Amino acid sequence: MPKQTKKTQLEEMDRGIYDIKDKVVYRKKTEQGLTEEIVRAISEEKNEPEWMLNFRLEALKIYNKKVNPVWGPDISAVNMDEITTYIRPDADLTDDWKKVPDEIADTFDRLGIPEAEKNAMLSGVGAQYDSEVVYHNIQKYLLDQGVVYTDFETGVREYPEVVKEYFGKCITPNLHKYAALHYAVWSGGSFVYVPEGVKVDVPLQSYFRLNAPGAGQFEHTLIIVEKDAYCHFIEGCSAPKYNMINLHAGGVELFVGENATLRYSTIENWSRNMYNLNTKRAVVQKNGKIEWVSGSFGSKVSMLYPASVLVGEHASSEYTGISFAGAGQNIDTGAKTIHAAPYTTSTVNSKSISKGGGVAVYRGLVKVTKNAHHCKSSVSCESLMLDSESRSDTIPVIDIRNKNVDLGHEAKIGRISDKVIFYLMSRGISEEEAKAMVVRGFAEPIAKELPLEYAVEMNNLIGLELEGSIG
Repeated sequence: MPKQTKKTQLEEMDRGIYDIKDKVVYRKKTEQGLTEEIVRAISEEKNEPEWMLNFRLEALKIYNKKVNPVWGPDISAVNMDEITTYIRPDADLTDDWKKVPDEIADTFDRLGIPEAEKNAMLSGVGAQYDSEVVYHNIQKYLLDQGVVYTDFETGVREYPEVVKEYFGKCITPNLHKYAALHYAVWSGGSFVYVPEGVKVDVPLQSYFRLNAPGAGQFEHTLIIVEKDAYCHFIEGCSAPKYNMINLHAGGVELFVGENATLRYSTIENWSRNMYNLNTKRAVVQKNGKIEWVSGSFGSKVSMLYPASVLVGEHASSEYTGISFAGAGQNIDTGAKTIHAAPYTTSTVNSKSISKGGGVAVYRGLVKVTKNAHHCKSSVSCESLMLDSESRSDTIPVIDIRNKNVDLGHEAKIGRISDKVIFYLMSRGISEEEAKAMVVRGFAEPIAKELPLEYAVEMNNLIGLELEGSIG
């Protein structure tokens, strides 16, 4: 008798191309649930070295011991007995779009990924479908400079010493329950290595598409940017809507070398049956810089707090993010910064929009250690509520361990001004378009930090939200 699956009822809303479902065709998949046998099966499918299998099994033990966090949104509905942790699509990894199966290629074509690569807006592209990467390519001129950009499974196989040195060091399985889950069942993701002095002048992008219902996606991204190097990495995510829970628990480990800069941009556009429990963290050396640009849309629940650990003098972090919470959504996002060295600086610019009873929360941490004297931090949180049913909260934690610190925090929560809407309507603009203009203006500081095509996508997503048609 088939296992009964709890369903999550969703409003009938149309998200256009993002909700187009493909027939679920797979070459291999595990049973629902999370057991040692399943973890071993994933590792065997990937023909992994013994150290990786042992890492997975230890992470599984940690997962089983840890409990769900009680300080954020309710995630008790996530039942691993009802989640399929591994689905290998019926496709082989290739660097030729023509060799990607038509149905999968059509999905990425609708999302505009091949077009962006063809028009030289990207210097490298990876495309993951369910649990595995099906396409990966990088421009030859970067290869000639020693840049490595490949799927993470290939990284484990072809660069074992580098991966083993960094894997699990920035995010550890002990960090929280879903970090441990990630390490037990990770699959897919990206491995990027930028050698000393190399500037990756055009962005790299990985796009993650989860197609199967009742499945999880657990990609691992490891990026190493050496001394005096630069890289801009873009992450895109989406999934169609189902009446059952899907789970995303990826892991992103970033290592920024001395005098290096890494910009990490994300547009997450999950459907409202998704629990997005992702973990992202960067370690930044002397004079290095991490720049986070984040847009969080869709998903029933998101808990995502990109963290910067500033371990070298004069290291810096900038976080710029926006989230949109509609009916039935609880989007709990923010940023963490740990000043662990003197003269480090950080800025956080967070914006959220809520409508239809949605809950948008900024949850952040600024921690200054005892030795991190002469550091500076500025946090700004702005929330825009579009109706009286919605909710917005700002929950900052500030932990300062020495007296020589310059730190400021500012939070603003408000609604769209009736006077502004009346003024725009008096100029012949409809009420709906007037509200949309105000919201787009509110989001503009985030949009301008994105490459043009992604800023357009973000504005389109906001437009869908405002129409009440995003799922």
